[in-house]
Amino acid sequence: MNDLYFKRTEGEVDKSIDRLIEMVDDIDHPGLVREMIIAALKAGKEKNDRAHLRLMNSTMKEMRFTGKIFSPYRGVRKVTVFGSARTKPEEPIYEMACLFGKKLADSGYMVITGGGSGIMQAVNEGAGPEKSFGVNILLPFEQKPNPVLIGNPRLITYKYFFNRKVAFLKEADAVALFPGGFGTLDEAMETLTLLQTGKHDPIPLVLVDEPGGTYWSRWIKFLREELLSEGYIIERDFKLFECADSIDAAVKSINQFYSRYHSIRYINKKLVIRLQSTIDDSALKELNHKFSDILQPGGKIFISGPLSEEADEPEIGHLPRLIVDFNLQDFGSLRTLIDEINLC
Repeated sequence: MNDLYFKRTEGEVDKSIDRLIEMVDDIDHPGLVREMIIAALKAGKEKNDRAHLRLMNSTMKEMRFTGKIFSPYRGVRKVTVFGSARTKPEEPIYEMACLFGKKLADSGYMVITGGGSGIMQAVNEGAGPEKSFGVNILLPFEQKPNPVLIGNPRLITYKYFFNRKVAFLKEADAVALFPGGFGTLDEAMETLTLLQTGKHDPIPLVLVDEPGGTYWSRWIKFLREELLSEGYIIERDFKLFECADSIDAAVKSINQFYSRYHSIRYINKKLVIRLQSTIDDSALKELNHKFSDILQPGGKIFISGPLSEEADEPEIGHLPRLIVDFNLQDFGSLRTLIDEINLC
């Protein structure tokens, strides 16, 4: 009875967990819930110190609450916006951020910010409380909820930065970055890393600056002169983001990304691109020719309906698909492929 296995053995522990799940009733995905219970029991038996168990406990609670807050809005696209907490309301970039939030809300998006002052508050002001999420962090200074989010049911306060980071990007259909400090640059590099390695589905990543501003252009110059020149990154990685020096351009970039493209899913090592409208045969032929270098040897791009493995997403079963024999490496080129699909 003391042995614990993730694979079911039908022992006494399995039977007890099954009874517990039945007692609670209405449990979604009971197999996964069972494994989480097993993981907790294993941690308790493995002589971990109290600090480690507290970390596991807090992480589980924070991620559970994240799912609870965001799940009612799964059908609404969201834009995560980063930027300095120290930007003042009288600064032009603050006004831009406020307008950005408003135009996103007017376009049907909700916004996710860090919940603090500066750029975060400006975006929440523009979008309004009903279209805003705040993903706040407990700090001994500076990071208190802004007035737009105080009392808002979509405000979450995290103990751990890493849980907050997961929420920022897991829930995002686009990311926009305004000028900021260490935290903003940290989020910029993390988002780029996840997109570059394919650990996050393709999304628009927009670097926003005021007209004539040099914040992002100097950062990109550093990337080219220090990282690209030394071979640490490749030219295609610059396709993972774009710059905008106006709010209209930033919003247009996000809207354009979703003009035909809907979402992706990997099934049996094939990339399934779900579309909001199909493309014609001539466009398909052109895509196969233009993007042959990112296909598996002998692979192709072809039109399809939903695959049987997608039966768990019936709400998008009507959408046409492109099946891509993607090489699972060139994610900068994959972003370019999506851009081309949107222009077909």
